[in-house]
This record gives sequence, C-alpha cells and structure tokens, in this order.
Amino acid sequence: MSVPEVFFATETGRIAEACWAMACRFYQGGRLHAFGNGAWATDAQHVSVEFVHPVIVGKRALPAIALTNDSATLSGMMAGGDVAMSFARQLNVLARPQDMAMGFSPDGRCANVVAALSRARQMGLLTLGLTGGDGGLLGQMGQTELDFCFVVQTHDPLVIQETHETLYHILWELVHIFFEHEGLLK
Repeated sequence: MSVPEVFFATETGRIAEACWAMACRFYQGGRLHAFGNGAWATDAQHVSVEFVHPVIVGKRALPAIALTNDSATLSGMMAGGDVAMSFARQLNVLARPQDMAMGFSPDGRCANVVAALSRARQMGLLTLGLTGGDGGLLGQMGQTELDFCFVVQTHDPLVIQETHETLYHILWELVHIFFEHEGLLK
C-alpha cells in the first residue's frame, strides 16, 4: 500500500471524529484559523478558501482565515524578534473559544506552529495538527495536548503535502455532510 493509502486506512475513524467536531464548532459560530510556513502556508490559504468560497454550488460558506495572508502583520511581528509567537499572537487577538486552529508543519518542528497550537488549546479552541515524518513536537503534543494530530509517516514533503491536501478536502466535504443533517450537531 502507498503512504496515503496507509494513512487514510489507519486514520479513518479519527478523520470522521475531527469532521464532526469541526462541524459542531462551525454550527456554534466558530471560525477556522489555519497557519503554516512556506509551502504549508499555501495549504493554510487553500483550506481557508475552500470553506469561505465553496467551489461546489449549494454548499454553505463557513468562516475561515489563513493567518499567513497578512504579510504586514506577520513581518511586523517577526521584526520584533519573536518569530515563534507569530501565529499565537494573532490567535490571542482574533480567536474565540468556539473557534478551531489548524496548523500545518512538514515535520512537526515549526516553532511558530507548535506555539500557536499550544496557545489555541489553552484558549479552548479545537486543535488540529497536520504533519509528517515522525510527527516531531506536534506528534508528541498530539498524544495529550491536541484534539487531533494527523501524521503522514514519510519524509517526502511532496507525499506529505499531497496527503494533507486530500485530508482537508475530506474534512471540508464531511463537515458539509454534517450540516445537511443538522440534528447531529445539536
């Protein structure tokens, strides 16, 4: 079996649980805050636009923001020398307890992603880490400090990113299926 096949076969139940938890948060008025670095910043942007501007006619738009989009805010925070807190500081200002935080890291070792997910958890947000390799710090956090941590067990960044992209499309689709059955969200 390929890495993605193994990942999805192993994680099916937790993916369904994550979809339900996300749908419940959206139903309560929550918003998705997504973040990552480099190529994974584009994944944060991609998942955000999927929720805000659904490509499938008739699907409900849901509130999401990529914390990577505001270059002035990010570069201003980094100019102060505290790069590791760049996303956490944004969550401090923007997030509410019913919100969700989705952090992307290719190896689970991006300090600002780790710090933001830790802060999100402290604030009561639903936390989702998407990473690869051995999971790094995110994988360790996922055992006790994250609601969901999805580790694609390969060191190939292309396979990790491809699998993450498929995962967040599944999350998007199943969240909408739960919205079609709102009785499950009450």
